[in-house]
Amino acid sequence: MLTSFFWTGDTIRSRAVSTTILTTTLAIPEPPPALLADWRRETTTRLELKPGDVEVMPLARTQARWSDYRGCVRAMIDWTTSLALPDVLAQSDIALMACRGARYHHDAEQYGSAAFCNLFLSEDKVLDLHFPHANRRIPLTRGTAVIFDTGQPHAVIPRNSNAFHLADFAPRLDYDQIFLTWELPIENAHVAQALNIIFDTDELSARQLTDEQLWLDGAPVEPCPQTGHWQAA
Repeated sequence: MLTSFFWTGDTIRSRAVSTTILTTTLAIPEPPPALLADWRRETTTRLELKPGDVEVMPLARTQARWSDYRGCVRAMIDWTTSLALPDVLAQSDIALMACRGARYHHDAEQYGSAAFCNLFLSEDKVLDLHFPHANRRIPLTRGTAVIFDTGQPHAVIPRNSNAFHLADFAPRLDYDQIFLTWELPIENAHVAQALNIIFDTDELSARQLTDEQLWLDGAPVEPCPQTGHWQAA
């Protein structure tokens, strides 16, 4: 069993990691050329985004320069409402992110108390969001929306690949993916029900821990960054 130990208030709580991945493709407008150019300058000049990196982008500039931004958020609200997740986005932190591919990783050591809800804003660059242990591949196109457990390992890799390789991301080509992300509280009853989360699966171990961890069969683990295969943390 894969177990996430996460902070709830001042204590550590345990839960199972969900293999449920919710996804759809929303009809959102193409970002204007000036905004696309701004994103490109940001990733290449300030962030110096490298293959495998996932970094935070300036959200306020995008909000100010894209008249259709609110429409994108509205489309996500409508979709999550259709999943019986009322008002959950309005109560969650939002950020603008960029990645140039992504190594296999999980986020439960920092965001174990959350699920991620992402909306991809970039065009199809022949990349997939891959969840190896849930056996899911999601093609990334403009409007791809996905909700998943932060403890579920994932990567962004080429569509014809089953591993992350630096050589697949040639510097002269544009592999940047820009996306909005929300942190949905995993203890919210609607979020837990949508992802089929089971809580308090290892209360004894939880009482002995002082930080967030991900365990498989009773021991801390992490995915191999290249293959996603489990290895000791």
